[in-house]
Amino acid sequence: MNILMKGINKSFGDNKVLKNAGFELKNGEIHALMGENGAGKSTMMKILTGVYTKDSGEIYIDGKEKKYNNPQEAENDGIVFIYQELNSIFDLTVVDNLFIGKEIKKAFGILDKKAMEEKATEVLNSLGVDIDPRTIMGDLSVGQQQIVEICKALMVNAKVIIMDEPTAALTQTEIEILFKIIENLRSDGVSIVYISHRMEEIFEICDRITVLRDGEYIGVRKISDTNMEDIVKMMIGRELGDRFPKRNHNIGSTVLEVRELAKDEFIKGINFELKKGEVLGVSGLMGAGRTEIMELIFGKRKKSSGSILVENNEVKIYNPSDAIKNGIAFVTEDRKTEGLLLDKTIEENITLPNLDVVSKSGVLNKSKIVDLSEKSIKDFRIRSTGINHKVEELSGGNQQKVVLGKWIATNPKILILDEPTRGVDIGAKQDIYNIINKLAEEGVGIVMVSSELPEILGMSDRVMVVREGEVKGILNINEANQEKIMTLATGGEI
Repeated sequence: MNILMKGINKSFGDNKVLKNAGFELKNGEIHALMGENGAGKSTMMKILTGVYTKDSGEIYIDGKEKKYNNPQEAENDGIVFIYQELNSIFDLTVVDNLFIGKEIKKAFGILDKKAMEEKATEVLNSLGVDIDPRTIMGDLSVGQQQIVEICKALMVNAKVIIMDEPTAALTQTEIEILFKIIENLRSDGVSIVYISHRMEEIFEICDRITVLRDGEYIGVRKISDTNMEDIVKMMIGRELGDRFPKRNHNIGSTVLEVRELAKDEFIKGINFELKKGEVLGVSGLMGAGRTEIMELIFGKRKKSSGSILVENNEVKIYNPSDAIKNGIAFVTEDRKTEGLLLDKTIEENITLPNLDVVSKSGVLNKSKIVDLSEKSIKDFRIRSTGINHKVEELSGGNQQKVVLGKWIATNPKILILDEPTRGVDIGAKQDIYNIINKLAEEGVGIVMVSSELPEILGMSDRVMVVREGEVKGILNINEANQEKIMTLATGGEI
């Protein structure tokens, strides 16, 4: 299937999201659609699939002008959009999810469960994956859930599959499986629109790249004719410089010590130290227990045993309030459900964990609230209309900066960052890296959990590798590399 979009314009109120934008997809190609958060990538694809109506412009499918009024019409023509937030019902089985709205029935409308299970097994096997169709969706890994979404597309004989940040929550092993599936789909003549902020992936699997900036079409490049630096310049309109900014190392005394921390049978005897001014990267496969360890330290989960020391003093942490009082802040991996009040303003989100700072005797000081919020917007370069801007209207990168801003305003001694740049564009990533470096230079001890190995290696002083609830090794950055980290993460020894 060939798709051509020309002169596409779209506004939401006074906000012009797309301005004379364009996009072309050729039959059987993997085409990256790139741009910073808010560049209009997802909006463009939602217009193509009938989620949004364009204000003006033309869309051609195999040379014929076309307009879809809803996603079902697009799907009937073989164009399927797999959203970043997966569209699954987690309490139902895989086969139930695959056949919602297209159930196979016997006489008198009785569901033919056997036929549906056989068809589901056939499609899953065609992708080379071993997933029992009777499994409850919520029991699958995120990577397996992503594969089920691809199966949905194949069951409607998709000719074009749009993937929005498909690897954002996948392990390296799951990413490799996904890439094999994508290659097989291309071999079968299926075209892929691949939306991602991960440059390494784009250059590994894509044929061409189209770049949008601030809603405008900037250009298209063949992978073979370009490089990462050129694409970054197209995306942000300037040279980025070093991807991971240089740091002034000034590592001090121990600020956090974890001794024999455990939770039931899953988290087993965790021991590590964190120094002032240090960035301790935490790596491991999805499900290894990285996030659970951080939640135990922060009091979000109740530990079974072990102790936590802050500046050589044992502290009792029963809940997040106790952690905050002891100088620990935690930026969670899921900013939308755990990190932010999306329907509230920047001011309200920044203020929430800082009520002691902006109040006296239980009375809020409006002037202090405004000063604190405006300082966060300035310090973190949050692109907004001001402190009263609703957080749900911000781009992903700016939402992440609000989360960072609200916790850093608490002046923590220890900052835990869980996937701090997930779903964030490359320009906002560098802003976040600069913030991390600045905090480390000021003496804050930072624990950074990340699934991106280049990020771990580019930002850490030491790397702690977690596997199945245990620390398998801690590497100094001068000895760490991707091979060693993956060896420890998968159960090997160095």
